[in-house]
Amino acid sequence: MAPPSNRHSGFSRKAQYTTFFAYIAAGLGALVGGGLLFASLSDSSRFAPVRSAATDATAPVAEAAAATRRESRGLFSAIGGYFTSGREHARLRREVTEARVKLVEAQAVAEENRRLKALLGLTAQEPRPVATAMMIGSSSSSTRRFATISKGGRDGVTVGMPIRSPLGLVGRVLELGSSTARVLLITDPESVVPVRRAADGVPAFATGRADGQLQVRLINLGLNPLKRGDVLVTSGSGGLYRPGVPVAMVAELTRDGAIARVLSDPGATEFVTVEPVWNPTLPSAQASPPTPGATP
Repeated sequence: MAPPSNRHSGFSRKAQYTTFFAYIAAGLGALVGGGLLFASLSDSSRFAPVRSAATDATAPVAEAAAATRRESRGLFSAIGGYFTSGREHARLRREVTEARVKLVEAQAVAEENRRLKALLGLTAQEPRPVATAMMIGSSSSSTRRFATISKGGRDGVTVGMPIRSPLGLVGRVLELGSSTARVLLITDPESVVPVRRAADGVPAFATGRADGQLQVRLINLGLNPLKRGDVLVTSGSGGLYRPGVPVAMVAELTRDGAIARVLSDPGATEFVTVEPVWNPTLPSAQASPPTPGATP
């Protein structure tokens, strides 16, 4: 008669030892994992070198994945454009007509600003970017909002440098690797950006909400002057972010400010520029980026 297949481990000393050591390994693994988690929560910068090294090692794979996503978006856009070309053509013609009117208005405003600055003896200096990088990854399901770019310390990037896209501010460099950098997005709860309303300079500060939007709180409390559709730009207060960079658009009003939608969505951003840290007391330092490896 064949022995039953569901014999208890007590019938085999080898099975007993295997089960015993498996429980010990699981317990030790749980203890080590809990210790690492506690250490990471108590000091998030403790494992920054490990994260940076891991990011550098996986950068080629991340860049290939980003390129694949970009090509797939282009393919689907081309297919969708084939079916909606007529409607899109009419809409674009209407937008071009409106843009021409706005262009004339913008040229008039620019000429007026140039004249006023000449009267005041002011000169505007546009900082040259330190580097142009590819956005190779960003968090989407975590309560924290980080991204990874394909430039690092060997390219002249340093901690604290602002990151922006053609549409607006993205965040700032938080951690560095040799060929990659970790970016704290402006939608992260730990991010605070001094902003002002582009139309009249109403001051406020924007804090990330971890849901792709910003919580805007006015500095001067009272009657809320913000309106839906208002564009917010950086104010330059406190340094770091140079003034005038687009940040967000007001989507919903609150008692002490508003909830705003960021203009530059990291999930749809392919390339970004790394700018030098803004220091209003050193205007000459904003004209050119630091040399690679130098500390600003």
